[in-house]
Amino acid sequence: MSKQLAHKLQNRNQRKNRVRTLANGTAQRPRLSVHISNLHVSAQLIDDTSHQSLAYVTTAGKKSVQGTKTEKAAWVGTQIAGAAKAAKIKKVVFDRGGKLYHGRVAALAEAARKAGLEF
Repeated sequence: MSKQLAHKLQNRNQRKNRVRTLANGTAQRPRLSVHISNLHVSAQLIDDTSHQSLAYVTTAGKKSVQGTKTEKAAWVGTQIAGAAKAAKIKKVVFDRGGKLYHGRVAALAEAARKAGLEF
């Protein structure tokens, strides 16, 4: 691993840890954790007190989801909001996972807000 890549990963892990110290999910207000890879987008609602995942949505294995990666992120946002409504959850804590609140992360968050989640 090159020195530049190691430094980049170290900075990302520091951002991730900084966000995780503030974002802590409970049963009433779970953590909405977002993971965005080069191909897929996934989000899950996590109760950190009992260490359980309450809902999970991903684009992996879904051939029906078409469009750009930003459109896929928006789809995941609406689907996770629907899953939260089914679990009777209205408020969440947003965990961007070390990524900047821009582009796909912002598209997912805005779509979840439009579908009824509060954060």
